Amino acid sequence: MSSLRDLPSVDQLLQSPVVSGWITEYGRPLTLEALRWSMDEARDGYRESDVLPSHDDLMKHAHDMLQKWASPSLQSVINASGVILHTNLGRAPLSTSAIQALQDVSLGYSNLEYDLQAGQRGSRQVHAESLLIHLTHAEAALVVNNNAAAVLLVLSVFARRRAVVISRSQLVEIGGGFRIPDVMKQSGARLCEVGTTNRVHPSDYQTAITDAAPALILHAHRSNFRITGFTSEPTLSELAEIAHQAGIPLVDDLGSGALLDTAMFGLGHEPMVSESISSGADLVCFSGDKLLGGPQAGIIIGKADLVAKLKKHPLARAIRADKLCLAALSATLLHYLKDEATTKIPIWWMISQTPSSLRLRAETWAKTLGMGDVIASQSTVGGGSLPDETLPTFVLALSPPSPNRILSHLRTCQPPVIARLETDRVIFDPRTILPDQESDLLLAIRSTLNSY
Repeated sequence: MSSLRDLPSVDQLLQSPVVSGWITEYGRPLTLEALRWSMDEARDGYRESDVLPSHDDLMKHAHDMLQKWASPSLQSVINASGVILHTNLGRAPLSTSAIQALQDVSLGYSNLEYDLQAGQRGSRQVHAESLLIHLTHAEAALVVNNNAAAVLLVLSVFARRRAVVISRSQLVEIGGGFRIPDVMKQSGARLCEVGTTNRVHPSDYQTAITDAAPALILHAHRSNFRITGFTSEPTLSELAEIAHQAGIPLVDDLGSGALLDTAMFGLGHEPMVSESISSGADLVCFSGDKLLGGPQAGIIIGKADLVAKLKKHPLARAIRADKLCLAALSATLLHYLKDEATTKIPIWWMISQTPSSLRLRAETWAKTLGMGDVIASQSTVGGGSLPDETLPTFVLALSPPSPNRILSHLRTCQPPVIARLETDRVIFDPRTILPDQESDLLLAIRSTLNSY
């Protein structure tokens, strides 16, 4: 009958040639912790069942622990879902130039806050600001770590303990439970709602200005839902006129921040950043990792005197963008400046793909695999952008006996593959798969199907 005395000691295990290899790969402290963990679990299991694991099982459990602890939980995946800006999958993939820019400023030192010409301390904001000014025709720009932070900063600086006028139809909630009323409360601003859910008139804003003496008017773009039917609301130009007559700024929270006209690609028109400026908005806030196609960032553009106040506020330091964000964002903005966004920025390359080119890719996959149907389907933009808007595509559709088991196994591949289920078929949309991912995709599909 076995007993706990039959378990080897940790010191004995450390003498094993296999464990010596683990120490080389994972380091002695982590290896020692895994062995102790495996031994502790073996003892606990024995007390419950009077059964000791074999030496091989003991070692396998320790090695499994090491692999788990040493493997990053954040990893690259193949997005075959057809959702271009998939929030759960990291939104916009970066361009090759943006990745190169990240590497260039990461391998050594950089002039992040050093003026090379003057030979003294400079500002990190200059690196993206000049590009943003050129592209949007704004007077000044500021980059922070995300758009929620951008809105929070604007309200904290200009509306703390004061009223902010906003339409009831724009009190939106976006992903992760982020709500406009909550961020306004956090900034110390007071919410002054006007109009109704479906209709708001210029007179509603004018009355609120008279009654509440607000600090500003906030316009929030409804990027993730639509209101249809019996509706009306003032245009941004009309709001700008109302705000300026009252001597207060108009702030436009665009959310996605398109620099290209989505209507050119068969989608509905998404308000563009330059349109907000030309319509009279004094400050415009938008994201860097949605329709702009860059890294996570919150971008504020607008009047120079207002942006200057934002830059000086203590909160601006707490939410400032780091060198990696600024490097990738600058490289992404340069694609727009050089009129190469649709060929260089992955999400715009995806959006611009024609149904015929997508069909050809899907047919090639089916032929290579020797299975599957190529059918017409729809891709979506996602990321809280262009609700109800889709793009025609052709997909590879497989009809296995257990589609959910296939989807689950695909997620265990390296790299994991995220497909979608549609009418009991496993769907792979070529629109969201980059060309250099195709071989890994096909290998994952083969290995998954062969496992059943």
